[in-house]
Amino acid sequence: MKYSLFVLAGACSYGLLSTFVKKAYASGFQVGDVVGSQALFGVMMLWILVLVSRKTAKQTAASRRLSVTRRQAFALMAVGTTTGMTGMFYYAALQYISASFAIILLFQFTWMGILLEALAERKRPGKEKILSLVILFAGIMMASGYLVRGHTAVSWIGVALGLSSAVTYALFIWFGGRTAKQVAPITRSAIMLSGSFILAMLVFPPHFLINGSLHEDLLPWGLLLALFGTVIPPLFYAIGVPRVGGGLATILSAAELPAAVMMSYIALKEPVTVLQWFGVGITMVGIALPEMMKRRKKQVA
Repeated sequence: MKYSLFVLAGACSYGLLSTFVKKAYASGFQVGDVVGSQALFGVMMLWILVLVSRKTAKQTAASRRLSVTRRQAFALMAVGTTTGMTGMFYYAALQYISASFAIILLFQFTWMGILLEALAERKRPGKEKILSLVILFAGIMMASGYLVRGHTAVSWIGVALGLSSAVTYALFIWFGGRTAKQVAPITRSAIMLSGSFILAMLVFPPHFLINGSLHEDLLPWGLLLALFGTVIPPLFYAIGVPRVGGGLATILSAAELPAAVMMSYIALKEPVTVLQWFGVGITMVGIALPEMMKRRKKQVA
């Protein structure tokens, strides 16, 4: 149960990002500033945590898990590029399509993750996962507000970017739970985010370091995005996903949407309809369903 809570907390942390990104955009910053500052501060925070962990760890099995081979490092950095691409695609999509439409596209990762697990393990998903997905789709559609506000014009660039973010998010959840599992979560997260950081710097050169953006209110947004988008989620996923499995982790990750809706309501004062709140409730039921059915099976057995 506690590992499921780690995945839930990581997903909820991701749910806060859309609000921070909107605030940063409203302050006049571009996607390159947002992505670059998040990646820079995030990787710095994680490596500081790794160094602190190394100094405090004793010469035991725990300290050995903080070490990593070159092969493991390259594999983890490759996995890290998927989470970096997720942020880039999603943040870029928000420039072309509405947030409600973008979140629907991003959340296609739920069925993509289940499909990936079914293909990789060559077995059909269980009934509880299929039922949970159906409930999640209904809840996501209602909670996003898309059914109420609609979408008059479709930008195919935005659609492509939104779906790309879903693909890379599903890949991150899948491979993140299977790569170098024996390495300590904090070290795994730091190395993965190093791969994400390198990719971000190649795509968006860090002009914000020399053009004065950090002194123009970018610093607090960069730190918040780094903490809740780069540090907490990968670390918590590194702890929880290997224990709960990719399929269940995909379902639990849908908690990102209710968190995003509630954060927008509280921080951005965006109107949230009764239908959206109902959708949030349905989404939470879909998230909890696999765990509830698993417990019921154990009690019957």
